[in-house]
Amino acid sequence: MRLLLIEDDPRLAAVLQEGLGEDGLIVEHAPDATTADSMCALREYDLLLLDVMLPEGTHAGFALARTLRGRQDRTPILFLTARDDVDSRVTGLDTGGDDYLSKPFEFRELRARVRALVRRSQGEASNTLPLPLGYTLDLAAHRILRGHQLVSVTPREYALIECLGLHPGRAYARGSLIERVWPEDSEVDTKVVDVFVSTVRRKLGEGMIETVRGLGYRLGPLAPPDVP
Repeated sequence: MRLLLIEDDPRLAAVLQEGLGEDGLIVEHAPDATTADSMCALREYDLLLLDVMLPEGTHAGFALARTLRGRQDRTPILFLTARDDVDSRVTGLDTGGDDYLSKPFEFRELRARVRALVRRSQGEASNTLPLPLGYTLDLAAHRILRGHQLVSVTPREYALIECLGLHPGRAYARGSLIERVWPEDSEVDTKVVDVFVSTVRRKLGEGMIETVRGLGYRLGPLAPPDVP
């Protein structure tokens, strides 16, 4: 999943990028609302982590949310801010925000809210998603199970399966998978995607990922589990 962090404190931004990156998330950073607006116009994100007080003004985050919603951008927005009064929380939600987390916050709570918002945006109320061949994707714990048995995959392999699993009917071009699964500054070409898909198929089974001729890949068809 690809997130955009809009935060003017470079030290906090670096900490959040590193911490969320350990969960297999790709976190891009914008230091101000103007940059963030341009980035949102050029690329699709799964979630925005938006500070309220930015260089453009004390309520620039609210203004950016209004701008995005005004052009029908429905990307989930989680406000991160030191303003904890009721009026600010109400304003954040009324401008199009989906959740509101006050600074300072526990990192594990941020992780939980990020997962919850992404699940909600995908229409999933549960922490788990079914996968082909009887596997299950555990969104909360970032792991893959078969029955009750944990399956060993790398963080990047998990991110690839998660991307496909969140949109089971959608076919992704290799370039789109690179944008969603690999960091922006990675030296990755489309052949790397093919290698990862081959590895996943070898580990989990040929039916996990289906090739869409002339385009790329999508999640394989779901089937009843064949484990006790």
